[in-house]
Amino acid sequence: MTSVLLAGGGTAGHVNPLLAVADAWLADDPEVTISVLGTAEGLEARLVPARGYELLTIPRVPFPRRPNGAAVRFPSRFRDAVRRTRQILREREIDVVVGFGGYAAAPAYVAARAERIPFVVHEANARPGIANRLGAWLGGVVATTFPGTPLRRATIVGMPLRAEIVTLDRRAERPRALATFGLDAGRPVLLVTGGSTGAKRLNETVSASIVPLLGAGWQVLHITGTGRGGTDPGLEGYRVIEYCDDMHLALAAADLVVCRSGAATVTELAAVGLASVLVPYPVGNGEQKLNAAELIEVGAAILVDDAAFTPEWVTNTLIPLLVGRAEIARMTAAAATVARPDAALALVGLAREAVAAKRVG
Repeated sequence: MTSVLLAGGGTAGHVNPLLAVADAWLADDPEVTISVLGTAEGLEARLVPARGYELLTIPRVPFPRRPNGAAVRFPSRFRDAVRRTRQILREREIDVVVGFGGYAAAPAYVAARAERIPFVVHEANARPGIANRLGAWLGGVVATTFPGTPLRRATIVGMPLRAEIVTLDRRAERPRALATFGLDAGRPVLLVTGGSTGAKRLNETVSASIVPLLGAGWQVLHITGTGRGGTDPGLEGYRVIEYCDDMHLALAAADLVVCRSGAATVTELAAVGLASVLVPYPVGNGEQKLNAAELIEVGAAILVDDAAFTPEWVTNTLIPLLVGRAEIARMTAAAATVARPDAALALVGLAREAVAAKRVG
């Protein structure tokens, strides 16, 4: 029997692939023991217990980015997080650690190295974060979502996705999806989403452009997030919701998606085979633009800078695309060519190989 510690959290980008791997591993091997290492403040504090996995917490210790009081306190606080993690590794007799980035991952990598336990690093974004760069430098087995991620000796496995996305049959689910959102089966659907928190630029531009969008013969399913701008004029064919618990149904209803290009988003688009207009989040280290590169390269998506996504762009570029539709069909076919639906089990395989190598050694 194998005892596994999955480490990561803070955001959905870290927690969701962690849970996808946990589910895939348990389905493949019901005898495996899975624990999750996170913090009490991150999204994992709610999502991990809700999925039925044990959450073990350590203090949240952000890497300092400027010289201040937190930077002075960082070394001792980080050592304490590593000490607590080493204690967990010994008490739970952990055979392998799999990290996904975030506040819990860095102490887990350091603790695993100190305890001589094999560990695997999964990097979701095309531009790696600090914790996963540390894990790679410490000698962990490295797995990436995208080609070209600058981590040495990396194996490309893709993004571990939840089962309802990997197994989604859009054509079969479309009637139920349209009924769920109150949409017309006779008209194509444009899905607009800024992710779980929404995107102000997307919301404002789409709501300002809704009349010509509907005039192009399409319906719009618009997931706005809370307090992120945009208005609902109550027009027929324009369905506005703040949050969607059933994103797989939203994807099943869609014929084209306008969205940000977070790592999970672009890999889900490939997995289900959807054409898209990608508007990278302009704040951060530019990883969203890099995440979009693979879909752009195969012609499955159109990239638009945040500042350029305006009502004028919708009129001049998006509306002709919607009216023509032939290009959307070609983009849809291209999206599926970069899908990696077996990513979760591929990552499980790397972890098993690391355990086997340790036992042989």
